[in-house]
Parts: sequence; structure tokens; C-alpha cells
Amino acid sequence: MRIMNIGGFAVLAFLTASGLTSCASSGPQDYDMATGQYYTNNISDYMSRLPSHMNTGGSKVVLVDPNVHVWGAYGADGNLVRAGLATAGGNWCDDINRPCRTAVGTFRIQSMGDATCKSKTYPRPMGGGLMPYCMFFTNGMALHGSPYPTVVEDNESHGCVRMRIPDAEWMRYQFANVGTKVIIKPY
Repeated sequence: MRIMNIGGFAVLAFLTASGLTSCASSGPQDYDMATGQYYTNNISDYMSRLPSHMNTGGSKVVLVDPNVHVWGAYGADGNLVRAGLATAGGNWCDDINRPCRTAVGTFRIQSMGDATCKSKTYPRPMGGGLMPYCMFFTNGMALHGSPYPTVVEDNESHGCVRMRIPDAEWMRYQFANVGTKVIIKPY
């Protein structure tokens, strides 16, 4: 038994011989409070999908690659600091009857929210979709946390880049600032 701090809440976790304590080789486990389930956040696997170094011009950069469904945080020295699963925009969204790919290019974070951030647009018609730790970078598109299991190895969002909530919280409070460069690679 141990107490974990998840999203500012103390959570009592019972670890049993069923495997929850034997996942050190596959990466840390995150707990989804909505479902009461654990999922593996295999940071080393995500980091292996990106270059370990890039020219950042001396500033921090967030790189999103929709082809391999990964985001990476690069320090001012150009070294990859952390990476995680990313779900970018889909080819087509039935509910809006149009393509909904994430904008491709180089942007800067324009504004940032906290754990209470919500969409003003989705779901239709009133909005209210959870977007904890949102970091808006262009035209209403943001990097943000999404509840389990909506962060998947696919491109199916309305254009935002979905991240696991603990990753978005880390990026929001430990890495990014207004003005941090965001690069979305072409699909």
C-alpha cells in the first residue's frame, strides 16, 4: 500500500501481486481517477520515436509528430527531456462534417489554463469537453490533457493535441511558458 499524489489529490493505492508492482521495466504507471484504472506511460518507448537532440535555437521547444503519435519536450540545449503519447487531429470529423487535422507548422503558446480548462466548442453544441492544463498555440488548438482512454495511438481529435493528463500537467507547470515554441510536424 502507498499514497500517491495525482493531480493534487492524495490517492491511496493498493499494489498487489497481480502485476501492478512489476511494471518497472515498461515505465511508470499513471492512475486514471475517472475509471479507477492504471495505464502504463512508457516514456522510454515514446522517447525512442523522436530524435534525442534537435537545434532549438537556444530555447525550449515542444515537438509533436502525428505520424508516430508522440510529443517531445526539448530543452534550450536541444536535448530531449521527456516524451509521451499524443493524439492529433483526425482526417475527418463526422460531427462537424469536415477535416479536423491539427495545424502543421511552427507556433508559440499563446495562453495556458489549469486543471479546470474546458472546450468552448466540443462536444457540440455547447462545449464543455475536458481539456485540463490547456496550452493554446493557434486558432483554438491546444496541447491539453484528456481523460483515459481518449489519448490513443491514432489521430482522431478535433485538432487539438491530446496528451495524458499527468503529461499535460508536467508540461504546463514544469516546462512550457507563454511563448514556448510548438512545432507540429506534417502528417
